[in-house]
Amino acid sequence: MAGRSRIRTDLALEATERFQEENVEVHGVEIRERYDEEKDVRTTVVRITTENGARTMGKPQGTYITIEAPDLSVPDEDYHREISEEVAHHLRELIDLGRQQSILVVGLGNQEITADSLGPRAVSNLHMTRHVIREYGLKSNEHMKMHQISGIVPGVMAQTGMETLEIVRGVVSETKPDVVIAVDALAARSTTRLNRTIQITDTGISPGSGVGNHREGLNEENLSVRVIGIGVPTVVDAATIVHDSMAELLEALEEDEQKEFLEEMISPKLYTMFVTPKDVDETVRYLSFTISEGLNLAFSDSLIEEDRS
Repeated sequence: MAGRSRIRTDLALEATERFQEENVEVHGVEIRERYDEEKDVRTTVVRITTENGARTMGKPQGTYITIEAPDLSVPDEDYHREISEEVAHHLRELIDLGRQQSILVVGLGNQEITADSLGPRAVSNLHMTRHVIREYGLKSNEHMKMHQISGIVPGVMAQTGMETLEIVRGVVSETKPDVVIAVDALAARSTTRLNRTIQITDTGISPGSGVGNHREGLNEENLSVRVIGIGVPTVVDAATIVHDSMAELLEALEEDEQKEFLEEMISPKLYTMFVTPKDVDETVRYLSFTISEGLNLAFSDSLIEEDRS
């Protein structure tokens, strides 16, 4: 197997790029791209519509929305607010907030490890309303009614001794949300996308998949409720960095010779090592606010004025 194909990525966009580089057309995969020059934001929607497309891509059928924003790594509050609005817009497209009244947000990851703490941090910044509604009824305001927003940070197996799916399944069974939103840190193929990209998908999410620590997936099949996944790549496979650096030095070789050489030279140990930027602590902190603000903005549209007529 070629070195490139062994490098992990959670981004559907990067999976399509691999086939585009090899001039291979994948049937059952639709790609639509939009670029906002003023905001410098590129949005790519990948739809996997057939079983053949899912097998080829190695990802479930569904919609994958990728927001690429180079300045996400910069602590610019106005810019992050614009990205939050973009996130909210796409969430409203994927979720029927008029009908799905109860939403459980799951913050995946280990909050003790900075690069893996995006999910827990995002949940801690959410405006929770389920307890208010249960305490005071659906009408928490004379003329307004709200969605029931709740959240959980299930931790990781090393901390709890339980599969994340087991914990979330129990919470879903007890609280019966209409939709689950899972937030997690991802792994990227390209170092340029670290902390600068947000992926939103209606196929759910597999905790730990990006770093090769595969756990049971949080998806509709396993939870019997619709699951939306939101993630930001915060780590990159160490083998990616070595591969890309060496590939530039080997441009004179034929492609097959490059692959064979890289296959032999890249140590298998590098595929179990992951690299993150040195300022990841600060970056993850404001990225978590960007995600949570996007969720809060999406749910704020659920404050629906009642018909007074």
